[in-house]
Amino acid sequence: MSGSNSSNPADSATAEPIQLAVHSMPRLDVAAQRRVGAGRGKLLLILLACAAPVIASYFTYYVIRPEGRSNYATLIEPAREMPAALPLTDLHGRAVSASTLRGQWLIVVAGPSECDSDCEKRLFAQRQLREMTGRERERIDKLWLVTDSAPVKPELLTALAATPATQVLRVPAAELGAWLAAAPGESLESHLYLVDPMGRWMMRAPVPLEPARFKRDIDRVLRASSSWDNAGR
Repeated sequence: MSGSNSSNPADSATAEPIQLAVHSMPRLDVAAQRRVGAGRGKLLLILLACAAPVIASYFTYYVIRPEGRSNYATLIEPAREMPAALPLTDLHGRAVSASTLRGQWLIVVAGPSECDSDCEKRLFAQRQLREMTGRERERIDKLWLVTDSAPVKPELLTALAATPATQVLRVPAAELGAWLAAAPGESLESHLYLVDPMGRWMMRAPVPLEPARFKRDIDRVLRASSSWDNAGR
């Protein structure tokens, strides 16, 4: 009939299905993510490997203490970080960054520029202690922190300049006292202080000083740090 649907059923049956275009979703690159994760894990392991000797040496020295061993010097627990803003200057008044003192063990003498006989004895002991450590002495620097602005005697500076020279810097006593501290009943200038290569004050010698006994304590920390500390900054 003329009004009927003239479409051929057979043609409908064989017609191609309608194709729906679906835009693909971005794929998560699982392999790339795994590579990133593995890279981060390796970096963490490297950092831990670098830090492990430092941690182990301090753990051994501070925590695992052999039976019967006693320290002559006073251990500072926890060790005190050198203030980054410590106002240091050289003898010409030029500012010196505290960061420049890191990288070596420091035997520190502190006190006023008018160095009396006791002060001179401490400076002499400082030199002797460094030399007494033998082949390890290249890991140690000598530092005199002058706590006022008065001139230092030229003859003393000449003596301190002898190789290896003692570094002489100025720092106000109040600022220095916020980092180093004397034993009860003693003054700040009475002691020798030991500072580690990371800039942490970690040991104070008693008064009066017995250099041979203090040297044994220095030997211990040098041995404990030998796996990670090298001579020179």
